[in-house]
Amino acid sequence: MTILRGKSLRSVKNQVIEGDAVVTSEPITLLGFVDPRSGKVVERGHELQDVEIKDKIFVFPKGVGSTVGPYVLINLKKEGNAPLAVINRESDQGTISGCSMAGIPLVYKLDLDPITSIKTGDRLRITINEGTTEIEVVE
Repeated sequence: MTILRGKSLRSVKNQVIEGDAVVTSEPITLLGFVDPRSGKVVERGHELQDVEIKDKIFVFPKGVGSTVGPYVLINLKKEGNAPLAVINRESDQGTISGCSMAGIPLVYKLDLDPITSIKTGDRLRITINEGTTEIEVVE
């Protein structure tokens, strides 16, 4: 059983989130590359092109690109197409602010690299307690 430990947004406390992972080794540009109406990655040529992130635990290295990206996360939530949680290798201001404003749990700065430790389809249990966050790969 693999367990990863890391940080989470301070606004998210005492939660357990369980769901299937969608993992990419490529950074994500949210604006224009993730469709809030469908909850799918629409970036042509991206390894997750046409993959739905709705109700998944979305694992990607970090967000890149436009400062308007946080609004994509807010609109995903508003449209009912948001991921259950986001896991990043590195934190970036766009993903942090977007997850914070949309109320999407964000985990980052893990002791193991989430991109190589988690695979698409893995069942994850994220336990967020004050000061500690653990991700358990349960399947």
